[in-house]
Amino acid sequence: MKIHLIKGQFTSKDAITIITKMIDVKIKFQEEKIKSSDNEEDIKMRENRIKTLQKELYESRKLIELKGDTVSIESEVNLN
Repeated sequence: MKIHLIKGQFTSKDAITIITKMIDVKIKFQEEKIKSSDNEEDIKMRENRIKTLQKELYESRKLIELKGDTVSIESEVNLN
């Protein structure tokens, strides 16, 4: 099953907002898992995932700013 979350053209401002909110949700999810975990290895893995997400957000914002007025975004979730 495929869920099409995003597909279309967006202004740079809207694109940054959409990407930021999506990544924020993932970061919050990881933070909640860290709070409920006692496993050091799991915590470190989740902390690294958060750092990666933050880096990807920074890089996407820079890319969107370089693209100009409009940006095309497609996002799909595949359930297997």
